[in-house]
Amino acid sequence: MSAPAVPELERLSVFIGRWLTEGETVAEAGAPAASIVASDVYQWAPGGRFVMHPAYGRIGSTGVGGLEVIGYDPSTQQFQTYFFDSQGNIEREMLSCRDGVWTWQGSRARCRGVFSDDNRTLTAHHERSDDGEQWQPSMTVRLRKID
Repeated sequence: MSAPAVPELERLSVFIGRWLTEGETVAEAGAPAASIVASDVYQWAPGGRFVMHPAYGRIGSTGVGGLEVIGYDPSTQQFQTYFFDSQGNIEREMLSCRDGVWTWQGSRARCRGVFSDDNRTLTAHHERSDDGEQWQPSMTVRLRKID
């Protein structure tokens, strides 16, 4: 698909493509760090008003995956994401970009990602919170664009 139907969505074009994701979780008391290997695809949904992002992979020996849908809300002038994971959870987050840093902000999870290598690498630092106030690192991944 060419240009998105909503001009503000053009900023999301940097994500479009196939990505190989590698990284690891942060070790916690009683749980060592686990390796992460995944495949992520970002593509325009029919009509060009949303980006679909299916992801499949493993964290340690556990299979994980899900579908993220990203759109633009003209009433708030912000991007919103919905993530449906393989365990049946649904997470809604606000997505923004400021000074080259993309930030996903949810009630119990957040992520800061920065593109490098001519937009062919995205390094993402994830954090989680049990109470929505105190945050701790949960994982770091690097997505490398493969097509």
